[in-house]
Amino acid sequence: MSGKGRGARPKADLASVFRFATELCAWVATPWALAGWSVTAAVAGVVLLIGLPTVFATPGDKAQVMVPVPGAVTIALVLLQLAAAVAASWAAWPLWAAAAVTALAAACLVTERPRWRRLLAGG
Repeated sequence: MSGKGRGARPKADLASVFRFATELCAWVATPWALAGWSVTAAVAGVVLLIGLPTVFATPGDKAQVMVPVPGAVTIALVLLQLAAAVAASWAAWPLWAAAAVTALAAACLVTERPRWRRLLAGG
Protein backbone atom coordinates (compact mmCIF):
# COMPACT_ATOMS: atom_id res chain seq x y z
CA MET A 1 0.00 0.00 0.00
CA SER A 2 1.29 3.47 -0.84
CA GLY A 3 0.53 4.93 2.58
CA LYS A 4 -2.08 7.26 1.13
CA GLY A 5 -4.99 4.84 0.81
CA ARG A 6 -8.04 4.74 2.99
CA GLY A 7 -7.12 3.67 6.52
CA ALA A 8 -3.38 3.95 5.87
CA ARG A 9 -1.21 5.07 8.75
CA PRO A 10 0.37 8.49 8.36
CA LYS A 11 4.17 8.39 8.32
CA ALA A 12 5.82 9.20 11.65
CA ASP A 13 8.43 11.94 11.42
CA LEU A 14 10.28 14.29 13.76
CA ALA A 15 7.30 16.65 13.96
CA SER A 16 5.06 13.74 15.01
CA VAL A 17 7.54 12.72 17.71
CA PHE A 18 7.74 16.26 19.14
CA ARG A 19 3.96 16.67 18.92
CA PHE A 20 3.27 13.38 20.71
CA ALA A 21 5.87 14.10 23.40
CA THR A 22 4.32 17.52 24.02
CA GLU A 23 0.83 15.97 24.13
CA LEU A 24 2.04 13.50 26.75
CA CYS A 25 3.37 16.40 28.82
CA ALA A 26 0.02 18.16 28.53
CA TRP A 27 -1.88 15.01 29.51
CA VAL A 28 0.26 14.58 32.64
CA ALA A 29 0.87 18.20 33.67
CA THR A 30 -2.67 19.53 33.20
CA PRO A 31 -4.42 17.26 35.70
CA TRP A 32 -1.43 17.60 38.02
CA ALA A 33 -1.77 21.40 37.95
CA LEU A 34 -5.57 21.35 38.31
CA ALA A 35 -5.91 18.62 40.96
CA GLY A 36 -5.17 20.97 43.86
CA TRP A 37 -7.98 23.24 42.76
CA SER A 38 -10.53 20.64 41.64
CA VAL A 39 -10.29 16.94 40.93
CA THR A 40 -13.26 17.31 38.58
CA ALA A 41 -11.42 20.00 36.61
CA ALA A 42 -8.32 17.79 36.49
CA VAL A 43 -10.27 14.87 35.05
CA ALA A 44 -12.20 17.11 32.66
CA GLY A 45 -8.98 18.74 31.48
CA VAL A 46 -7.31 15.49 30.53
CA VAL A 47 -10.50 14.10 28.97
CA LEU A 48 -10.76 17.20 26.77
CA LEU A 49 -7.07 17.18 25.85
CA ILE A 50 -7.27 13.55 24.75
CA GLY A 51 -10.86 13.51 23.51
CA LEU A 52 -11.02 16.57 21.27
CA PRO A 53 -8.20 15.53 18.90
CA THR A 54 -9.51 11.96 18.92
CA VAL A 55 -12.98 13.02 17.78
CA PHE A 56 -12.17 16.00 15.55
CA ALA A 57 -9.59 15.58 12.79
CA THR A 58 -8.80 16.74 9.29
CA PRO A 59 -9.35 14.10 6.58
CA GLY A 60 -6.03 13.04 5.09
CA ASP A 61 -4.14 14.01 8.25
CA LYS A 62 -5.28 11.01 10.29
CA ALA A 63 -5.95 7.42 9.28
CA GLN A 64 -9.43 7.40 10.83
CA VAL A 65 -11.58 10.51 11.21
CA MET A 66 -14.71 10.51 13.38
CA VAL A 67 -15.79 14.12 12.80
CA PRO A 68 -14.07 15.86 9.87
CA VAL A 69 -12.93 19.44 10.47
CA PRO A 70 -10.91 21.96 8.45
CA GLY A 71 -7.14 22.07 8.88
CA ALA A 72 -7.34 25.27 10.94
CA VAL A 73 -9.28 23.39 13.63
CA THR A 74 -6.62 20.68 13.79
CA ILE A 75 -3.96 23.38 14.14
CA ALA A 76 -5.97 25.05 16.92
CA LEU A 77 -6.19 21.72 18.75
CA VAL A 78 -2.41 21.29 18.54
CA LEU A 79 -1.92 24.84 19.84
CA LEU A 80 -4.28 24.03 22.72
CA GLN A 81 -2.13 21.00 23.60
CA LEU A 82 1.06 23.07 23.44
CA ALA A 83 -0.39 25.86 25.58
CA ALA A 84 -1.71 23.37 28.14
CA ALA A 85 1.65 21.58 28.31
CA VAL A 86 3.61 24.78 28.86
CA ALA A 87 1.19 26.52 31.25
CA ALA A 88 0.50 23.43 33.34
CA SER A 89 4.16 22.45 33.55
CA TRP A 90 5.07 25.90 34.88
CA ALA A 91 2.20 25.69 37.39
CA ALA A 92 2.89 22.16 38.63
CA TRP A 93 6.48 21.15 37.99
CA PRO A 94 9.95 22.32 39.01
CA LEU A 95 11.74 24.94 36.95
CA TRP A 96 13.98 22.48 35.09
CA ALA A 97 11.00 20.34 34.00
CA ALA A 98 8.91 23.33 32.94
CA ALA A 99 11.85 24.73 30.97
CA ALA A 100 12.29 21.36 29.22
CA VAL A 101 8.59 21.24 28.30
CA THR A 102 8.78 24.81 27.01
CA ALA A 103 11.77 23.91 24.82
CA LEU A 104 9.94 20.81 23.58
CA ALA A 105 6.87 22.90 22.71
CA ALA A 106 9.05 25.43 20.87
CA ALA A 107 10.65 22.60 18.87
CA CYS A 108 7.18 21.31 18.10
CA LEU A 109 6.11 24.73 16.81
CA VAL A 110 9.07 24.81 14.43
CA THR A 111 8.72 21.24 13.15
CA GLU A 112 4.93 21.50 12.71
CA ARG A 113 5.12 24.37 10.21
CA PRO A 114 5.18 22.19 7.04
CA ARG A 115 2.22 20.15 8.28
CA TRP A 116 0.31 23.29 9.16
CA ARG A 117 0.95 24.76 5.70
CA ARG A 118 -0.40 21.53 4.19
CA LEU A 119 -3.44 21.56 6.49
CA LEU A 120 -4.24 25.19 5.67
CA ALA A 121 -3.82 24.51 1.94
CA GLY A 122 -6.32 21.68 2.21
CA GLY A 123 -3.89 19.03 1.01
